[in-house]
Amino acid sequence: MCAAFPDFRLGAVLATSFTGTLSERHSTAVERIPVPQRLVDWLAVNGLAVDSCTLAQLDLARELRESIHAAATAAAIQDALPAAAVRAINDFSVQGRAAATLTPEGKRQWRLSPASRVEDALSVIAADAVSVIAGERDGRLALCASPTCRAAFFDTSQSRSRKWCDMNTCGNRQKKARFHANQRKSPSSAE
Repeated sequence: MCAAFPDFRLGAVLATSFTGTLSERHSTAVERIPVPQRLVDWLAVNGLAVDSCTLAQLDLARELRESIHAAATAAAIQDALPAAAVRAINDFSVQGRAAATLTPEGKRQWRLSPASRVEDALSVIAADAVSVIAGERDGRLALCASPTCRAAFFDTSQSRSRKWCDMNTCGNRQKKARFHANQRKSPSSAE
């Protein structure tokens, strides 16, 4: 992976990790898949390796990403799911050629054939989104508490009260801001 691009934000849930390829949506957006090769890289890191990606396929990926983000955001705030987003997720989900396989540890793993295309990988991501948004997993959809981020994430913490999409980025940023604000309020505490 090229160091000139921002790092990927990886998570345990494929669909919400995919929406994280565009972060800081309510500030200066950070596009983590700006070119087709970065999508190939992201898919490989997530076990969905494909050989190549065209600009048209990158556009499809972004369409799916935004549809998942819209539906997951609506689900997190318990609002009606946007019809266009649902339609797009469903369309992507049914068009791919991938197989669910069982690992020796008893986990589901997706397998693409050697001739798989980006669309096949996108169908896996869409199927994962269906599972998450439909509430089939133990956890809840939530939105990042960072006012500049507001990313949808899947909270599997025991209390289901996680506030940040990623503690190492959004959480730390907010804690640092709070710390610095407290330092400015009480200058004598620095002595």
